[in-house]
Parts: sequence; C-alpha cells; structure tokens
Amino acid sequence: MTDKTPRSARITPEEALAYHMEPRPGKFDVVASTPMATQRDLSLAYSPGVAVPVQAIADRPETAYDYTTKGNMVAVISNGTAILGMGNLGALASKPVMEGKAVLFKRFADVNAIDIELDTEDADEFINAVRLMGPTFGGINLEDIKAPECFVIESRLKEMMDIPVFHDDQHGTAVICAAGLLNALELSGKRIEDVRIVLNGAGAAGIACLELLKSMGARHDNCIMADTKGVIWQGRTEGMNQWKSAHAVVTEARTLEDAMKGADVFLGVSAKGAVTQAMVESMADNPVIFAMANPDPEITPEDAHAVRPDAIVATGRSDYPNQVNNVLGFPYLFRGALDIHARAINDEMKIACAEALAALAREDVPDEVAVAYGRKLQFGRDYIIPTPFDPRLIHVIPPAVARAGMDTGVARRPIIDMEGYVQSLKNRMDPTAAILQGIHARARQSQARMIFAEGDDPRVLRAAVAWQRGGMGQALVVGREADVKEKLEAAGLADAVRELTVVNAANSRHLDAYHEFLYARLQRKGVDREDAYKLANRDRHVFAALMLAHGHGDGLVTGATRKNAPVLAQLGTVFDLRPQDGAVGITAVLHKGRIVLIGDTLVHEWPEAEDLADIAVRGAAVARGLGLEPRVAFLSFSNFGYPVSERAIKMAEAPKVLDRRGVDFEYEGEMTVDVALNMESAARYPFSRLTGPANVLVVPARHSASISVKLMQEMAGATVIGPILTGVPQSIQICSTTSTVNDILNMAAISAGGLGTAR
Repeated sequence: MTDKTPRSARITPEEALAYHMEPRPGKFDVVASTPMATQRDLSLAYSPGVAVPVQAIADRPETAYDYTTKGNMVAVISNGTAILGMGNLGALASKPVMEGKAVLFKRFADVNAIDIELDTEDADEFINAVRLMGPTFGGINLEDIKAPECFVIESRLKEMMDIPVFHDDQHGTAVICAAGLLNALELSGKRIEDVRIVLNGAGAAGIACLELLKSMGARHDNCIMADTKGVIWQGRTEGMNQWKSAHAVVTEARTLEDAMKGADVFLGVSAKGAVTQAMVESMADNPVIFAMANPDPEITPEDAHAVRPDAIVATGRSDYPNQVNNVLGFPYLFRGALDIHARAINDEMKIACAEALAALAREDVPDEVAVAYGRKLQFGRDYIIPTPFDPRLIHVIPPAVARAGMDTGVARRPIIDMEGYVQSLKNRMDPTAAILQGIHARARQSQARMIFAEGDDPRVLRAAVAWQRGGMGQALVVGREADVKEKLEAAGLADAVRELTVVNAANSRHLDAYHEFLYARLQRKGVDREDAYKLANRDRHVFAALMLAHGHGDGLVTGATRKNAPVLAQLGTVFDLRPQDGAVGITAVLHKGRIVLIGDTLVHEWPEAEDLADIAVRGAAVARGLGLEPRVAFLSFSNFGYPVSERAIKMAEAPKVLDRRGVDFEYEGEMTVDVALNMESAARYPFSRLTGPANVLVVPARHSASISVKLMQEMAGATVIGPILTGVPQSIQICSTTSTVNDILNMAAISAGGLGTAR
C-alpha cells in the first residue's frame, strides 16, 4: 500500500501493539446481520429453514448473490512473501496487514472482507487453494505476493475463476497513478499519446502502471522501463523475464540518468534516493514526477522543486500533496464490480475508475473535505488526486466502474436504475470517520497547548504522548515529575518523558497569581484565603483550570479519573459553568452510519422550557461545528399533545420559545423518538416542520439523556463522543471515567477545535 504515517505522527512499537491488542486482539469482529434471538430465528437461519435457499441455489447458482453474503464479500489473500516494504516474513506475519486491508474495505466502501493467509510459496499450491474457495466470495484481492510469482498467480486465477481477481499491489497503484497523471498532463498542456515516460522499478506495481498507461494511449516506444541493472532495452539479457521483455524498447539509453534526459514523466516504484536533482533538471519543461517509493520517495518534492519549480510532484506519502494512495481505488473498484455481480475486473473498469478519480479532482471540493485535510483544496499542481476522505468517492467511482463493467459484458446483473444505485451508495456512507477526521484536522491547525489535568493516569499520559507526537500541539501534563516518569516507563514510553511538559503545582512560579485569582472568586462563598490556597495546590482539576484561566494553556481535558459532577463542581470554582451561565452538555452518538446529538447530558438536571430551548441552540451549534445541518427534535413519550401529560408540557412549550427567538434551524416537538428518527413514522404527521430525520435530540432531563446514551453504547455498541461541554468561556472538555486513550484524545481535539466555547 502506498501510504505512510506522516512524519509528525511518531508511533512507538508499544502503541502499535496496544492498538492491535485492545479492546480485543485483531481489528474486526464477525457480526450477525439477521435476528438470532428465538427458536424460530435459529430454525430459519439453520435447520430446517436453510434447506430452502440451499435448493434454490442448487437449481439456479446465480441466486447465491440473493440469499448469501457472496455478493458483498471479498477475500484478502496473501502468502506474506512481500509484506509492505519488509520483504518475505511469511504468511502468519502478514495477517495484521491483511486484517487492515479488510477493515479498509469496510470503512471506505462498506464491503465485507475476510483475510486469508496461505502458508505456501508454491504458486501452484496457492492457485489451487484460492480457486477452490471461489464459491465463497464475490471477489479476490491478492496482496503482498512477490514478483514474478504474483504475475503467474493472478493471470491463472483470472482464467480459472468467474469472479474478479485483483492484485492490488499491481493494479491499485496503477489506477491511482493513471488518475493523477491524467490531471498532471492536463495542467502541463501535454497529451498521453505524445509524452516520453520513464519508469523506474520493474516489479509488480511498475509493470502494471506502464501496462495501464499504454492501454490508455501511451505509445510503447515512448515508454522506457528501468530496474536495478539499468534500462530495459531490446537485446538485454541480464536480469530479464517475460514480463520485463514485453516492455523492452529500442534505445541508446542504458542508465536511468540517460533515460531521464528530455523525459516528460517519471514514475518511480523503486527506492529512496534513486533520482537525483541533476536527473530532474535534465527533464523536459513542466515535468511530471511521481516518486511513489514506500516509505520514502525516490526524490522529495522539496529537492525536485529546488531545481525545477515547474515540476508537478506526487508521492506515496500523506504528509505531501498529491498522495498516490491505493485506498482511493480498490474499495470502490470492488464496490462497483460486486454490485453488478461481475465476472472480472477488466482494463476498461480500471480506466473508468482512473478517469472518474481524475474528474472528481477537477470539481469544487466540499468544505468538509478541506477541513478534514487541513487546508483549502483546489484543482492545480498541488491537488491532482482526490483525498481519501472525500465523501463523494463512494457514490462517484463505483457507478463509473459498474457502467464500464456492463458495457464490456462482465456484469451478471446489470444495474437498471443508476440514479437509485447512486442514492443507495450515498446511504452507505458512515459519517463517523469523516467527523472525527474533521475534529482532529481543526485541532491540528490550532496547535493548542493542551492541558491534561490527570497526569497520574496511564491512559491520560498515553493520550498526551499521542497528542504531542501526532503533531496536534504541545501537551502540558499536570502531575509530579517522578510519578509521570514512572508511569510512562511502565507503559513502554520511557523515551516520551523528555517530550512532555510536566507542570507540578508544588513548584509552579504562578501559584501566587492563581491563589489571588481563586480567593477573589470565592471569598464571598465561604472560602477564606487558606482554603483557596489549599484548593489551588491540592486539586489538580482546579489547578489545571487556573492554568487555563491565566492563558498558560489553550485547552483543558480532564475527568478520566473522577465522575463528571464533582469535576464540573471543581472547575466551577474557576469558571462560570452553571446552567444559568449558559453551559450545556451535548453527547454525540454514532451508530451504523448515523449520528445524533443528545442534550443535556451534563449540566441541566431538570430543564424547563427556556432551558430546553437553550439546549437546542447549543446542540445546533455543535451540529454545525461537526458539519451537520441541524434538525432538532424535542423528545417525549407523547406526539404533538397526545397522550396529555403534565411532564410533556414543557417539551411542547420549548418549540414555542424558539419561535419567539427566531432561530435559523429546523425544530419540532414534542414527539417520540421513532417519529423523530424514522421518516415512515414521521409521515403520520405531515405538518411536522422537520424535513428529514432529527440529528439533535433534546430530552426532558439529564437522567433520561444519560440513560439513552449508555443504553445505545452498551446494547447497540454505539460510538459515544462527549459529553461535549458547550456554551462556556474557555475550551474545557470532561471525559468519562471509562474513557479509552482514543476517547481522551478525541475530547482533547474537541477542546482544541473550540467546538464547545461560547459564541
């Protein structure tokens, strides 16, 4: 895979192992998609009910796509002979990579995938094993298999099997490379039929790149391939094989340096440093350089631009513009192929994918993509390939692939209603990752000095290290130096001791100022000077809040070691965080591709109509901060006055308060949760002002909010972010005592992004 962690995000071995071990070993579970609760369910799922689809498939094999997961199931298969850039480490060692590939399929295109590691280096054994598994899957994704065996394996399996067989190391890289090159040539004012192309690296990816470009119009005689022994020229015998020989050309060039003179395009899938500045300098005007070596490019964009400012440069790295990332291709190629029950993924489908990607990069970029990427994106020399976080990929690329498959006759079941298909793809989108990516991107832009108040907790320390090493800003940890050092060492992060800034109340030079500030706030609340002194010195939540109040940090995250209510009370000694001050807690609940915000989950114990209106306003602001257009529902057990209850009156009054305020978002109530979230249920009330399912739910009291969130979390496995403390004067966020390292990091990012501060 042509991707690499950004330089700023340093990952330790301990962190990587912990990620793969917690909360359970590995990266995915298998979950039943049908009811499995009653005896009737089991009878339908297995015996005797299962006999009916068995017979149906025996009579008509194509119905396997209707009655089983075959139509949305891909096998990710390797023997571990070419793992990433690590070489032949064996089948078992490749399992983490294959599991990772499987979850990428699910994350980006909602394709179910299972990893399979075959313990053989014999091509015939490998081929036979995969062939025999054909009935199980709708497609085969080959991965990390060394050349030249990968060519033989893929070629023979494509001949034998009636489902798509795709070696991503070859064709995935080729598709994304082709997409980027189409746009680079357009910007350079050149045509693919005319340009001189030099490719360095005659392995699987390199050969596939050149073959695809030739099928798109590049001329054989204009393409020079080179390997570690130099140019592949007609007549060369050293280090040759049939796949290299197919790309041999008549040329006087013998070295890469010779070949680069006057070249329009350089494609590199070789090794770090293979290209020099002198080689780049010798290229034609407006050269295109795709330095895709993993993990480090053949030449860095800085070095290339130093000698050729007119160059368009792409790499495989996420910390440079124009990343050639396979995740832009394989999920969507398979999505389109599976949805037409394709017999194969052919060149026309790959070209359609490349052309659709190129066209997407030329369109206006949605704001949420720019936020997720951390900068404004506009088609040009630094943006020739879409980013992996573009939400349009799922509904733009698969239809193009599907059309090409239908046009070329590999579709078993053509799509009749293409508009309906596009809409169904949009419905597959899961906003979770995009929302979290946007939160973290905004935080990274702000480069906040984040105060982590609980430096005695290993989870907090690991989150602080991740904050610092992830390039999010500076981590300020409140604690005792020796204690922090000991806990970091126990967590396998001894080298991080020097990176974190540990702030100890016992020796802070700001204590006098903190004491006077706190005493001034509390002296008319029964707190004398000595009490204020002890409070500032001994309570880390208060001390951290005083740091924030005096500008000695930009954001604060706490609550991992103590329940919300006492933490809120302690922070309230420094800041105004009462309901009457405008503070509100909003919790984001993400489940099965949907997100709802629930409030108030933190501050208001029993809100009245005016308070409920305030909660709605704060919830709408958080929704917009997350890139959502707010639709607010005031929830109750009654719908629009029936059944009548005193406890529902305030939920009916709250919308009237918003009527008087003239707010600029949709709202309605009182209503039950099914009417708020299910459009079929809502259809019984055509007068409702909501134009779609509600995404901000205002509930009658804090206890009902808490029950709702925890029920979704425990019973449905929902992802919970929050409560997000909003309507407050400073960037403060409070975690829960059950928070994981990622939860704490997410809350720190929310704090840094200012999602909760009063506007």
